Amino acid sequence: MLRNIIFIILIAVVLIFVVQNTEVVAVRFLFWKLSMSRALMVLATLAIGLIGGWLVSGPMRRKDKQLKAPPRR
Repeated sequence: MLRNIIFIILIAVVLIFVVQNTEVVAVRFLFWKLSMSRALMVLATLAIGLIGGWLVSGPMRRKDKQLKAPPRR
């Protein structure tokens, strides 16, 4: 329950930040150069972080399920 409340507050703060930062910025990464609104850049960064966290936590969740499962015979 507390985790959900913290998650909702975090999302609200990010959305407020995005709404207040809509100007176009140049983004350079390795060989690419993009011009996009700062809001899209922040949302893309958030999405990449959420997906990365989900991928990293996947093996740990599977390991926990295996430990809790009754032994096979």
